[in-house]
Amino acid sequence: MSALIPETSRRLITSESIRSAAKQSSKCLVIPVRLRRAIEKYLQEQEMGHMKKKVLRLSASFAEIKDVNRLLPMSISKELVEDPLKSMEQSKRWKIKSEYGDIGLTYTDDETVAYVATRMPAVYSACYRILREIKRRVPEFSPVNVLDFGSGTGSAFWALREVWPKSLERINLIEPSQSMQRAGVSLVRDIKDLPLIHSYSKIQSLTQDIKKAERAHDLVIASYVLGEIPSLKDRIAIVRQLWGLTRDILVLVEPGTPEGFNIISQMRSHILWMEKRKRRKLEAKLRKTNGAAENLEASSVGAFVIAPCPHDGTCPLAKSGKYCHFVQRLERTESQRAFKRSNGSPLRGFEDEKFSYVVLRRGKRPQDPWPLDGIKFETLKELRAKRIPEELEIDYEDQSELEPDEIVLSEAPPSYDSDATESDTDIEHEDEEEGEQSSRADLGSGWGRIIFMPQKRGRRVEMDVCRATKHDGSEGSFDHLVVTRAKNPTLHHQARKSLWGDLWPL
Repeated sequence: MSALIPETSRRLITSESIRSAAKQSSKCLVIPVRLRRAIEKYLQEQEMGHMKKKVLRLSASFAEIKDVNRLLPMSISKELVEDPLKSMEQSKRWKIKSEYGDIGLTYTDDETVAYVATRMPAVYSACYRILREIKRRVPEFSPVNVLDFGSGTGSAFWALREVWPKSLERINLIEPSQSMQRAGVSLVRDIKDLPLIHSYSKIQSLTQDIKKAERAHDLVIASYVLGEIPSLKDRIAIVRQLWGLTRDILVLVEPGTPEGFNIISQMRSHILWMEKRKRRKLEAKLRKTNGAAENLEASSVGAFVIAPCPHDGTCPLAKSGKYCHFVQRLERTESQRAFKRSNGSPLRGFEDEKFSYVVLRRGKRPQDPWPLDGIKFETLKELRAKRIPEELEIDYEDQSELEPDEIVLSEAPPSYDSDATESDTDIEHEDEEEGEQSSRADLGSGWGRIIFMPQKRGRRVEMDVCRATKHDGSEGSFDHLVVTRAKNPTLHHQARKSLWGDLWPL
């Protein structure tokens, strides 16, 4: 059978390697010691009076943004996303009339302090979870220069430093709020070996300061910022600019709400549509000039989704009444436990940060073989038929000779102690990286994505999976799968171990 399987997929044929490659979710995340200490030191230098009222004002500001996004006309959204350039008059809309910072949420000093105390660790956890998956699925990618749009107090910057601590050389930050900029500078004040950091108040300032040949960034990230731009036309125009500043990978992150998912879905559709249009034009040009097909493949024209979508087609959840989002659990910091609202009951030691996101990469999706191509799994009945009766006999004499110290105990559950030392955290990350290098999921269309938590019902597991329906990843579907132990014990075991956000090898 192995002779029929492509060489690139042979390493994935064992159930252990498939399970390791499919694992993308993280359990309870502990905020790094460096970041916790920086937050504590920053808060000690601030006026902490009426802190809970400041947190309530920040929450009210977020609620207003949510209401604005909910009221945006869906008819205009569809027109802008699907065909924004069908007339010359409509093309004028890409000239931004108001700049980011003049519109949307303007952070005051009090709101900035409340944000650092309560929201920054959660935003960091979502960014870290996404960037860590990029590193796992694209291990050869090591960004040197990065653009963080809407950087705020630097949540994404801290996550970048954790995931790629050695490769980063230059980071450009765009943040119009002076209060947020001051907080970000204060938080990194005592950090050594920082990359070169430049801060700007708007995209136009960045493009004027940097030469055209140096504007492309290896990685561009915009986290929790597009929803703060209430004008849909300006929002799409800004994303087009960000994509123009992207050399390789673009990351968009929004809260895991229906409104946040709509924003991500619209931006995803627009970029894919725009690049498909460019690719068609280039193909037509090459046909007229008798250009070689290699020129098309070598160009950076085109875009595909690294995560979470396993395909580049229309989102199957767009009209289903459901919305694609994920969750990252994090251990609450001291400031979160002190100032988060509790509604009269004690706060839990952790919280769940829900987020929607998309990771887009320039170029054409790799045509890798699907993980289970050419592999036939045996049913439970077939496995039982192969069992040798002698192997099922129990030798009680051998068991009685075991000494007490030879008994292997089960592995202890992971500790999430807030007082872990910095060296302990570093060792944990090193072990994590060693495991990640052993097996990974390729960027082909064969890996589906588990949406929502799988439901275990007796000897079967039910789960919702977004997956590609074509090998080229041009179309996808959202399916409800039922995996039973009788039909496929191997995949049943895989399903029982899977969590919300993991990949599925079908």
